[in-house]
Amino acid sequence: MTTYTLAASSLDCSDPGPLADFWAALLGGEVAFSSEDFVGVKHARGWLAAIRVEGYEPPTWPGGDRPKQLHLDVSVDDLDVAQARAVELGATAPANQPQPDRWRVLLDPAGHPFCLTTQIPD
Repeated sequence: MTTYTLAASSLDCSDPGPLADFWAALLGGEVAFSSEDFVGVKHARGWLAAIRVEGYEPPTWPGGDRPKQLHLDVSVDDLDVAQARAVELGATAPANQPQPDRWRVLLDPAGHPFCLTTQIPD
């Protein structure tokens, strides 16, 4: 029987370098491969890639013309500290926060929504 392991997630964007730098810094990873159209970030739990897509338009969150399609959840110990660090690295915090005591919705530099949460067990 074949086994399946999720090995990487890829994010579309208009400029992969800055997006990969953001995620590498946030996750404590490193840029392991870089080209004009693709940047691979190696982190403790796998890989995250930023891929250039011509005409890329970020999702509109929480509603709007372009749905989020996918979002990443990042487990943290302290929501306030983690949010401050993510914003310092280039994330933005939208005003709409459905359950800020459980998770914080942020947008990465390319506009992808992601959540910081204390609700995911190790």
